[in-house]
Amino acid sequence: MKTFYIDRETPWEAVGEGVKRKIMTWSDDLMMVCVHFAKGAIGTPHQHDIHDQIAYVAAGSFEVTIEGETRVLKTGDAYRAVKHEMHGVLALEDNSVLIDTFTPKRDDFL
Repeated sequence: MKTFYIDRETPWEAVGEGVKRKIMTWSDDLMMVCVHFAKGAIGTPHQHDIHDQIAYVAAGSFEVTIEGETRVLKTGDAYRAVKHEMHGVLALEDNSVLIDTFTPKRDDFL
């Protein structure tokens, strides 16, 4: 667990074409992740078996689809995808950023 997250001390981890992330901080029950997208990069549609997710659009814009409903979200907007809900994103601008939170923490990210 990290008590403090210092951005300049945390390297990016490539996780897909045009997508990279930084694990910001976590406890057993909660995790925060910064995810950076190039324009056109896709957060592949998926669902979680045990995790609820809330994502905040920190920069840029995304086409977000949750359970077949699609909305365009811009800086300052957010979405929620609870366990078993199919969800995915498409970055509409270069340098689009999501701040993802998960409960419980994503052990597969560590």
